[in-house]
Amino acid sequence: MGRTVVVGDIHGCFDELIELLDAVRLRPDDLLVSVGDLVDRGPKPGEVIRFFRERPNSVVVMGNHERKHVRGVYSYAQEITRLQLGDGYAGAVEWMATLPYFFENDDVRVVHAAMLSGTPLAAQREEILCGSTSGEKALAGLFPEGHWHEHYTDAKPVVFGHHVTGREPLLRDGRVFGLDTGACHGWNLTALCVPDLTVHSVPAHADHWSATRRVWQLPVLRSRPWRDWTWPEIDAAVARFSASPDAGDWLRAVAAWAGDLRSALPAIVAAARDLAGRLTAEQLRAHPAGQVLFQARAGRLDEITLARRCSTPRRTADLAAALGLEVPDLPA
Repeated sequence: MGRTVVVGDIHGCFDELIELLDAVRLRPDDLLVSVGDLVDRGPKPGEVIRFFRERPNSVVVMGNHERKHVRGVYSYAQEITRLQLGDGYAGAVEWMATLPYFFENDDVRVVHAAMLSGTPLAAQREEILCGSTSGEKALAGLFPEGHWHEHYTDAKPVVFGHHVTGREPLLRDGRVFGLDTGACHGWNLTALCVPDLTVHSVPAHADHWSATRRVWQLPVLRSRPWRDWTWPEIDAAVARFSASPDAGDWLRAVAAWAGDLRSALPAIVAAARDLAGRLTAEQLRAHPAGQVLFQARAGRLDEITLARRCSTPRRTADLAAALGLEVPDLPA
């Protein structure tokens, strides 16, 4: 009969996953269970997802990182994964939405983050099981002076990830196994084989999260909605990231682009006044910039008024184009 092989947080570390499964000598009749967090931070989330989707006899528990993608809650790590997966992202998220919040068989329980003793897994809060922010707050209220697993009293072993335990897994009383050993941070990737409860680990090849942040910073910044941000939002983003050696030059070009657009307001006002004086009322009504042109004809258009209307690069560029003016586009 096959084993149950439970793997800790992989976070896109596909090469280490394959090495670990070689180390445990995974067989086709072994049930492979992931504690969740297949994605984010590491270099190959697509390969990890594909492996678990294509391998028969495999289960993935919902981690807080999968849940973020399913719910559209994006921080920097999720933005990177979305770009890494490219056209396959929507399908991957659709699959993530089907993941269970726990796994249990006769030998072991598996959750991503935590569980409460004495309560069936099916009756537990999803937020606690997967380690969402609200689940972490709930646990802190229940166990203000310690960790949930210090109070685990059920007989059946429980395996979890989520909180990095260090380079070595957390092992307590032969019943509690914390397997997040920081693979994406350059430490180890760890698995537990059940029912013999043997632990196997392989070292990470690198501090993947540091490298991934650096490699993907500029692509992530390029993907953000610069044309639709307000000027203060653009200024804040440029100030926040401009010191980056990988993105600094491009952000300085963005700042110059935004400055040129804002500097175009006097020319836009002048063009609107000129055009308003040459068109009939009927032509003004049919013009795409008709409202601005009527303001100009009435003598109520100045730079302050126009600045309120042109609160984003897109609004500024669209109005300029409607008036026949050329303005610079976002740097490539």
